[in-house]
Amino acid sequence: MIKRLEVGPRMSQAVVHGSTVYLAGQVAEDTSLDVTGQTREVLAAIDALLAAAGTDKTRILAATVYLADIQTFAQMNSAWDAWVPAGHTPARATVEALLATPEYKVEIVVIAALV
Repeated sequence: MIKRLEVGPRMSQAVVHGSTVYLAGQVAEDTSLDVTGQTREVLAAIDALLAAAGTDKTRILAATVYLADIQTFAQMNSAWDAWVPAGHTPARATVEALLATPEYKVEIVVIAALV
């Protein structure tokens, strides 16, 4: 069975299949924020989507972080490190990428197990 959350015309924000939750890339709503602020917003959105799917950040299996500028890696990590629970760090990759609009500084995709 496949369950889709926040279904839109182009994509769903989350898809549950079996015991796995796949989140679409999450970006900040307030694009005036710096990369730390945008990362905090994105992580809050991830928390909300995971909760809606029936899981939480301790069950994240993998994360891919896209940064518009790799020079902001430390700033993104300051928000990430404060958010990710000790002992529950997922597999993660971080890459520099052109994002959908120049205002986006970070986009994060996660895959998580259900609780």
